[in-house]
Amino acid sequence: MKRYTTALVLSAAVAFAASAPAQSDSSRVVLAGGGETIVLEPYAPNILRVTLSMDDAAAKAAPGYGIIAKPDASGWTASKENGADVYKSGRMSVSVQHPSGPAPTKLFGDTGTSVFFRGSAPWASIHFSTADGKKLVDMNGWGQAVYNQKDGTAQLANDFRKSDPPSYVVSASFSSRDDEHYYGLGQNQEGFLDQRGHAMMCAHDYLAAAAPSVCVPFMLSSKGYAILWDNPAKTKVEPGFNEQTKFESQAGNRVSYFVIAANNVDEIYAGYKLLTGPTHMLPKAAYGYIQCKQRYSTQDELLAVAKGYRDRHLPADMLVVDWFYYTKMGQFDMDPKYWPDPKAMNRQLHDMGFETMISVWPRFVPEDRYYDTVLKNGWFEHYADGKPLDGKPYDIAGSDIDTTNPEAGKWYWDIVHKNIMSLGFDALWADETEPDVPPNGGFLHVGPGTQYFNVYPYFHTKALYDGYRKDEPQKRAAILSRDAYLGAQSNGTIFWSSDIFPTWDTYRRQIPTGLDFAASGLTYWSNDTGGWQWLPREHKPAHPPLLDPSDARKVVGGYDDYPELYTRWFQYATFLPIMRTHGSREENEVWSYGKAAEPILEKYLRLRYELIPYIYSLGYHTWETGAPFLRALPLDFPDDPKVADLRDEYMFGPAFLVAPVTEQGATSREVYLPAGADWYNYWTNEKVKGGQTVKVDAPIDTIPLFVRAGSIIPFGAMVESTHEKQAITKVRVYPGADASFTLFNDDGTTYAYEKGAGAITHLKWDDAAQKLGHDGAAAWTGADSDVVEVMGQK
Repeated sequence: MKRYTTALVLSAAVAFAASAPAQSDSSRVVLAGGGETIVLEPYAPNILRVTLSMDDAAAKAAPGYGIIAKPDASGWTASKENGADVYKSGRMSVSVQHPSGPAPTKLFGDTGTSVFFRGSAPWASIHFSTADGKKLVDMNGWGQAVYNQKDGTAQLANDFRKSDPPSYVVSASFSSRDDEHYYGLGQNQEGFLDQRGHAMMCAHDYLAAAAPSVCVPFMLSSKGYAILWDNPAKTKVEPGFNEQTKFESQAGNRVSYFVIAANNVDEIYAGYKLLTGPTHMLPKAAYGYIQCKQRYSTQDELLAVAKGYRDRHLPADMLVVDWFYYTKMGQFDMDPKYWPDPKAMNRQLHDMGFETMISVWPRFVPEDRYYDTVLKNGWFEHYADGKPLDGKPYDIAGSDIDTTNPEAGKWYWDIVHKNIMSLGFDALWADETEPDVPPNGGFLHVGPGTQYFNVYPYFHTKALYDGYRKDEPQKRAAILSRDAYLGAQSNGTIFWSSDIFPTWDTYRRQIPTGLDFAASGLTYWSNDTGGWQWLPREHKPAHPPLLDPSDARKVVGGYDDYPELYTRWFQYATFLPIMRTHGSREENEVWSYGKAAEPILEKYLRLRYELIPYIYSLGYHTWETGAPFLRALPLDFPDDPKVADLRDEYMFGPAFLVAPVTEQGATSREVYLPAGADWYNYWTNEKVKGGQTVKVDAPIDTIPLFVRAGSIIPFGAMVESTHEKQAITKVRVYPGADASFTLFNDDGTTYAYEKGAGAITHLKWDDAAQKLGHDGAAAWTGADSDVVEVMGQK
């Protein structure tokens, strides 16, 4: 069994002489012996891919889906040192110890007359360090186990056809130090930030504890490295147990992973970008406010909502048409009884400064006009006999198209483009990208669903993104997706945390959920502000509500504290990469939650638009570097142990520390200000020294908000839409350290920025001289003295 691999090695190692000489070509080192093949394949001086397998061809095969980079061994050299194979660059040193010769014959418990246990794979130990010898991580063992009853994996053997290549449970264990912390691994909504000590299943699971989970097998360590686990099967991750971190995938024929070493966290994200692709900029409208509910049922209702925002002179950029606008699932039409002229509707909305997003599902029912085409071409996820997977008896919404098949993906885009986008819609909501009918036990074009369980959202969003680039070359893609995988950030995607509940507990857990998701290398995360599920008929708060619900009963019913919850949630959403409200409430606009809530919601909506120059520039920085701008505090303050698992505060870009109020009835909260910086209270301009906890007033109209000393924040004029020209009205400098900020602006709609188009202004604050300098494009007219505001200066 794989759990005894190390013990097997210790008893058998004496049988082996020195390792066989390494084989190498221009891009990698191949180590063979003892029944295993190990391949070391560099992608940069600080990035190395490792594969191990008892199948030589599998070990030498290319990386899996989502990895787009090519190997690059520039500066790497191989040698033999003290009996170990050593591979070095100017940034990393990798030392491999493993057996040579034939597979071992002496097994754990071998007394000469009996054998108790059999290892699942030969032994190997791989040590990663910096070029100057500082330890990063050790791989202490690996496994390639056949499916068996004792491990509880025997049933997985039934998920493969006789024609499929052999599959195994594959695993690797890595050293874990007592003070090591882990971030990323996609979306787990149980409410912790530091993954250490929390076993999890990396898988797309709508029914996961707390709320749906999403697998992005990328883990960031506090010790200066990251591991990208290159396996799309369901993967159990056990971070920091028994002084080790273990990855174990349900299917595969090799262990494959990347180690990225870095001097700082942004260098890790540069490595992630190199391996999986950039985070393309979204249309500028997506950085504004996205108004949605479940659901706008008619054309007239959507137009009335648009009119409501414009009559009130409130900013908003995108309106969303959710499901059930069609006559049948998979029909790809709009029911003319409720949507008589969507082209005219979209023209009118465009004239009002709105863009529109519409939900498109990958499912088809036998009664729709396309089902037979998909079935005839074999484009459904299917069982071994070719029958399409479906969700019966409870889920009767049809079967999912298999967009891992490039022909199916292209066809799917074509019908979406022809039937839906041709009506004037701008953005797509790719709902149900898990997919909702799980593929395990079924088959995809790329192979068995159990082996490729997590890849569907990557392929599905890529089919839509590629379609945008081909057929809508002047329009940036904006694709809202429920799920993700390695590289999905490169598909013009926005991700959201799925169908969450409208409770204080859920709201509280959204904060660490989003921080770990962004730490996984995917910046554009959001949630359904206010929660998606229906409100309970009655909810009595523990404390008197801070907002009177009496004039919002049509919307909130007996949920007395819901206007308070929605307002606190809305304040938090103002400081997310994507600000989008959604939910199963009769109304869901800023005027829907009572006269007490309305002015507060309007205040934060306007603040969001004042900050568009700052937020949009952060999006440009992410495209350039791969680094997220929704950041857990340990990413920016790695030397402060107090923030290692701080779950309810975060950085929004380099300037803002956001501390949402998540307790019902609270009018103050404690905020920890990380050491290594001074901080300004955004609302009062009071300067506070870092490394301490302060109690902050937080009346219902105030979210605790601090700005790091040494920050530059550009503010824009109030506009009702990002389609309006927005002047820079103020550049605030928070002194106390040198600062820089790159201000970016362009047409907001095309990909011309990829070729250097756009206005770039470099802002630099010299703290000693107390002076702001700038070069590049002129970002404002008039004198600097009319625009630049230095906090603390009169």
